[in-house]
Amino acid sequence: MPGFRTVGPNQAIIRSGGGSEPKVTVGGRIFVLPILQRAQILSLEVMTLTVNTQTVYTKEGVAVSVDGVAQVKVARSEEAIRTAAQQFLGKSPQAVSEIALQTMEGHQRAILGTMTVEDIYQDRDAFATLVRDVASTDMANMGMEIVSFTIRDIRDEHGYLEALGVRRTSEVKRDASIGQAEADRDAAIKAAQAQQMSEAARFAADTAVAESERDFSTQKAEYDQDVNARNAEAELAYQLQEAKTRQDIRSEELQVEVVERQKQIEIQDEEITRRERELDATVRRPAEAERDRLELLAEGNRRQTRVEAEAERYRLETIAEGEKARILAEAQAEAEAIRLRGNAEADAIRAKGLAEAEAMSQKADAWKEYGQAALVEQLFTSLPEVASAVAQPLAKTEKIVVISSGGSEGAGAGASKVTRDVTNTIAQLPDLVEALTGVDLISTIKNLPGMIQAAGSDGQQNGAADVDEDKEDSE
Repeated sequence: MPGFRTVGPNQAIIRSGGGSEPKVTVGGRIFVLPILQRAQILSLEVMTLTVNTQTVYTKEGVAVSVDGVAQVKVARSEEAIRTAAQQFLGKSPQAVSEIALQTMEGHQRAILGTMTVEDIYQDRDAFATLVRDVASTDMANMGMEIVSFTIRDIRDEHGYLEALGVRRTSEVKRDASIGQAEADRDAAIKAAQAQQMSEAARFAADTAVAESERDFSTQKAEYDQDVNARNAEAELAYQLQEAKTRQDIRSEELQVEVVERQKQIEIQDEEITRRERELDATVRRPAEAERDRLELLAEGNRRQTRVEAEAERYRLETIAEGEKARILAEAQAEAEAIRLRGNAEADAIRAKGLAEAEAMSQKADAWKEYGQAALVEQLFTSLPEVASAVAQPLAKTEKIVVISSGGSEGAGAGASKVTRDVTNTIAQLPDLVEALTGVDLISTIKNLPGMIQAAGSDGQQNGAADVDEDKEDSE
């Protein structure tokens, strides 16, 4: 119908213009004057917000990520709709959802900084309630209300929550083992007592039933009396409270505003504290940890170097001690060997000297016994060596050139002269022996016993030989 606008129960229509205040109608029909007035529709449907806060540092400086789900909508009161109309008319549903989402994320992030991981993880409902209570003020200022808010997931990137679970699992297993052991113990004890107590328990149960029936009747009567009295008091209190409520409503509203402002101030203070802690966790503590790590590494290197130096010094000292012992042992062994060799050589020299002395003594005795005959024997023994030494230069001569001055003998006479020179040299040996020793070799030989007779017979033969030579020469 022209001039009328109708909206469903999930919408509100705001009529403005025409010189009057804007009129709000929820789920109904309203007349709008063409040209003079304007009608705008505001959705009252629930909006689902996924509140994700990534890497937020908690009270203890542990970084966590929390996913929550919030259901928000424009409140149905006329005042809230007017406030929402001032904030959101002309905006798309996506823009409205984004504004509400940013508000919820900001409060969730701020509250995370005031709680520990254990508090958040163990009591999600309390955390969600706190976020909802704190955010409700800002949402109400925009004409919206939080229908519900729940925590869907809590996680961290460093395994903190997993470590909590492992610790709790270990504790539960430990308690379960202890409980099982205690239960087995108690079962063994109670099993022995159960048989004895069964009869007593049956009689006690009958007695307890009778006493319970008696107590029930008594308590029911007292309860009915108390209920009647309380109903009367409640009726009177309700009347008094209804009158007092109207007087206190304004003061409560003022107190609520003061409390909300105090909460905002507290949240701002907590946000400042959280940022300081976040700075401490992201900058100061890592720097201090890095400094401590470097100091520990340096100390470890110094200790390792000192230990290695001590080990090397001990190893070198051990090697030196072993080498010293080895050299000392070798020196002692060498000294012992030298002493033994010296003793052996001294014994050998002593034995050789004794043997030579014995031989010389025996030889001296022989010389004394034989006298000049022994000397002559030694001379005759040495004559062949002397003759060989004299003839040795001629034996090494490859060629002899004889220059003869002429004569009947010629070259043969020159060669005979060489032979005569060697013979004459050997013939001078008795004179040389006499000059050196004073022994007349020829006279000694002639005076030897038995040599005189041989000399006489030799003289005759030599005389005959001379006669024969003279004959040959004459011929």
